[in-house]
Amino acid sequence: MHKIFSPIRRLHFYAAFFITPLLLTLSLTGIGYLFYTNVENNIYQDEFFSDSHTKGHQSLDDAIQEIRDVYKGYEIQKISIMDEPYNNRVTIGNEDGESRYIFLDEHNQRVANQNAKFTYSNVLRETHSSLMVGGSFVNYLVELAACWTIFMIISGVYLSFKSNVLKKTKKKTSFLFNRRIHAIIGLIIAIPIFIIVLTGLPWSAFMGKQINQFAEEHPKLGYSALKATPPESEDNELPWATRNKEKPSSKKDPHADHHGATSSVIGAEGQQSLESIISQAENAKVKKPFSIVYPADDKGVFTVSKSSNTGVTGLDVAPKEETTAYFDQYSGKRLGQVDYEDYGIVGKWFSFGIPLHEGHLFGTANKIINLIVCLTFIAGIIFGFLTWMKRKNASSFSAPPQLKGSIPYGLIAFLIVLGIIMPLFGASLIVVGIVEYFIWKKQKKISQK
Repeated sequence: MHKIFSPIRRLHFYAAFFITPLLLTLSLTGIGYLFYTNVENNIYQDEFFSDSHTKGHQSLDDAIQEIRDVYKGYEIQKISIMDEPYNNRVTIGNEDGESRYIFLDEHNQRVANQNAKFTYSNVLRETHSSLMVGGSFVNYLVELAACWTIFMIISGVYLSFKSNVLKKTKKKTSFLFNRRIHAIIGLIIAIPIFIIVLTGLPWSAFMGKQINQFAEEHPKLGYSALKATPPESEDNELPWATRNKEKPSSKKDPHADHHGATSSVIGAEGQQSLESIISQAENAKVKKPFSIVYPADDKGVFTVSKSSNTGVTGLDVAPKEETTAYFDQYSGKRLGQVDYEDYGIVGKWFSFGIPLHEGHLFGTANKIINLIVCLTFIAGIIFGFLTWMKRKNASSFSAPPQLKGSIPYGLIAFLIVLGIIMPLFGASLIVVGIVEYFIWKKQKKISQK
């Protein structure tokens, strides 16, 4: 038992020590994001709920044209048709990657606009997923922290049961107290934290792509259109399972004026109005709230969708209400529709898992449970740190000692399996192994002197 216990204890310590700053950041930003709808409903009351005080009613198509005239250089990316009491929202973006939200009241008059980058929800989301820095390296770093957290959960449970840490002793020291509380907290939140981390991994840079590929190659389990990483295209409010789905093509009347693929597809000759598409969507039992994405070219379609993980206050729906419908831009005919029931098990898991991770799957109770888990997790980190500080010698790092002798094959097999499942974890283990080898060589030279 000692041969397995010692290296796992050492790896558990190193994992905890080096990823603690990231774990604290992820936990705190996650707590902030849990309540983004509550916060935004209060700080954005004018944008979400007020009217423009402009007399007169205009059509939604006229409002879109007005936005295009006012915001030169921006393209219409999507229109979010909200349920009462929320104002509708139009998302626009330019070639520099800047996005703005334009809010329309019940008369389709402009109420306000926001810089999308600096809204509460987007700031918290970017900090949580990429530390507001962005780039592949940071995304991989966050994913690596998540992978090592899974290892810490598994190894922590093992260490707790294989040591005497849970047994009460007559000897009472602050070190033993902190270690015992650290272990108890770890056991209590092991499963909830494991679920939270697991439901967050599909957003990750590396494993997300692997999940996406698996889902595409195994459509009965996933979905041939499953998209495992949030795209930055115009349809990022589509349900997870249909973001890569090949959209049907519209059939244009050959007698109509030809506009070409490079001309605007907003208000093109013969194109259906937004009011007509909304009416067609509601006839197809797509009820508010939902998003509309314009056709990409003269053969494109209107895409209408409801999703459980939009990240937009007032736009999320229950997982089983997810749907994506495609409408011919000229005739308004529904060309296809993908509902929750059409997803494979992986697609359905994501539809439930992501809102569970974000804290809005089952309302306020979900938020409170996630909050308690995150706060308890932070407490576990604090008690773990205090345990180390009580054990630490002033002149050394005081990491658990290396195993003298060969590492058991069972442990090696376990780490290999984890490394295959979580490739970034596996790559980091190789680095850890190299560092450990040089530490061993150095200590061996010292002992021989």
